[in-house]
Amino acid sequence: MRDAIKEAGRASLHLLYGAAIALLCYLMIGVALFTALLTVTVIGAGVLPESVLLLRRMAGWERRRTAVWTGAPVPEAYLPLEGPLPARVRTAVTDPGTARDLVWAAAQLFYGLVLWYASLILWVPALLVDGVVAGLAGRRPVALPLIGRLAGLAAEWSRALLTPAPSAARDAVLAARIEQLTATRAGAVAAHGAELRRIERDLHDGAQAHLVALSMRIGLAKRAYDSDPAAARRLLDDAQTQAEAALAELRHVVRGIHPPILTDRGLTGAVRALAASSGLEVAVSVAGLAHDDSALGGRALGGSPVDDSPVDDSSLSAGPAPDAVTGPDDKPTAASSSPGPDRGPRAPAAVEAAAYFAVAEALTNAAKHSGATRATVALSREPAALRVRVADEGRGGAEAGEGGGSGLTGLRRRVAALDGTVRLTSPVGGPTVIEVELPCVW
Repeated sequence: MRDAIKEAGRASLHLLYGAAIALLCYLMIGVALFTALLTVTVIGAGVLPESVLLLRRMAGWERRRTAVWTGAPVPEAYLPLEGPLPARVRTAVTDPGTARDLVWAAAQLFYGLVLWYASLILWVPALLVDGVVAGLAGRRPVALPLIGRLAGLAAEWSRALLTPAPSAARDAVLAARIEQLTATRAGAVAAHGAELRRIERDLHDGAQAHLVALSMRIGLAKRAYDSDPAAARRLLDDAQTQAEAALAELRHVVRGIHPPILTDRGLTGAVRALAASSGLEVAVSVAGLAHDDSALGGRALGGSPVDDSPVDDSSLSAGPAPDAVTGPDDKPTAASSSPGPDRGPRAPAAVEAAAYFAVAEALTNAAKHSGATRATVALSREPAALRVRVADEGRGGAEAGEGGGSGLTGLRRRVAALDGTVRLTSPVGGPTVIEVELPCVW
């Protein structure tokens, strides 16, 4: 009996909220009629999209209430109200979700109040009947569960009225996809522009300056060649130094566009090279990707074997890996794993480049900002994707949003341009984990 009373009370509360929403629907219908009148007269066309948004919020409240009662979410499908005013008005009028929500609001005004009143009427006889049946006869309550059935009936009607048609759901998904692709394209264009400006700046401040100095020294050497051959030789030596510096700057620019090591050794070898030069103890694991051990003699840079076993994050705090590469001070500089032949096809060049730069950015951030001494890098081949996971044991607190720094912003844009995803987990105190998933056809 006690459980039946609790369940009936919960059902009555659900119906009470439904009655409150019914009163709001009464007001919303008046707003809708007033908005329609203003829209016809063209005076208040700007009110229509805002009224539709308010109606969507009310329908959203009912969807959440219904989901809580039934335990199953109620899907929604709306076209986005964006763009200039004429486009927003046109979308608000033609969106099937608007008509569906209006029908629900009119129906909710009726059954929301009727079912609430019915539950009030049922309470007194239900308590009397079930008090006798359950208290004296020792049987299960029969009248109080009817209140729960009224709440279930209200939820069923709301679900039936608010569930979009399959065609409307497809249109909404398509509209959301178009919106996502538009944002992705804008991000890719911005990233491309930033990359061009970076290349121009690097060439102007680096290689061009060295080439200008080289030209000046060659000119001075030509003038001094007959009168002071020793000075001319010194100038030519300086010119050779400037030429080598210019070549180094050009190589740096080329590596920023597409690292040659990706072409020579593939993603696995390139990531091992990053690990060896990161200044951290980095454990690299590879699963299902092609290896290029020929260039390394079966070992990663620094002489460490290649690890193809999954990385256990607990190793971050368990001390250096047994196969870690040690430097002159006996500190590991990179860890990899057991050697092996090629174990799968290579990903497309654009996917490999995005994964390489993701690892480079993550390791750079770990070395500069996290205070970590060790990190793990895991590369794995999925059925339709390439997955990259970089974790460090630093202080954490990295920003997960767009304001997380230019490096993370550029990483997100580069990955989004390939329809990939970036997940950053970095609680204060660490650890920081960056997971990148890139769609890929193998």
